[in-house]
Amino acid sequence: MQKDAYTLILEAIEGGTYRPGDRLVESELAERLGVSRTPVREALQRLETQSMLTRDGRSLIVASLDHNQLAELYVVRAELEGLAARLAAKHATEEEIRVLKDMIDEDRAHLGDPEALSRANRRFHKQIHLASHNRYLVQQLGLVHRSMALLATTSLAAEGRGEAALAEHEAIVNAIANGEEAAAQSALRAHISKAFETRLKLDAASHRRESEG
Repeated sequence: MQKDAYTLILEAIEGGTYRPGDRLVESELAERLGVSRTPVREALQRLETQSMLTRDGRSLIVASLDHNQLAELYVVRAELEGLAARLAAKHATEEEIRVLKDMIDEDRAHLGDPEALSRANRRFHKQIHLASHNRYLVQQLGLVHRSMALLATTSLAAEGRGEAALAEHEAIVNAIANGEEAAAQSALRAHISKAFETRLKLDAASHRRESEG
């Protein structure tokens, strides 16, 4: 199935082709995607409505999240992801659990490559969402993860965070595999909390470098 302009632009933002602050020009996008300007215009309007893009004068740029928005996003993410893990512990099939375990083994190959690890991390979390077997929760988590694309860097870029994140993933999957609903929920919420803490430290270090520069 051919992807529409909206999906292609959204994937480009999620994949880091367009980062927060980047200007999106209708004519350039149409040429790049090989489509007419009308579907691109409609896609940009839709993304603006969803707060993925924001106005800068007459131009549209990829939105960025301030500190308060970031904190709010992580609060919602921790609650919804925790619920997904709890439901996965109850409803996940043996096949889904095997897939999660295989993902962790495969993701070890990406240690040292934060961008690849970030993509693998998104796939892992999406698999837990699906294992919850709750379509409404999957839908809401899709919105949350779309907003996560507005973060310019990944917390997995922090020293040692990749190894720690995989260990946390392992604890989450073990709880799901054992049907331990409360433990799965707690492990995933702790994982999100640690990711948020790491991101705050990265941001603080970045601001310190800027002020010193």
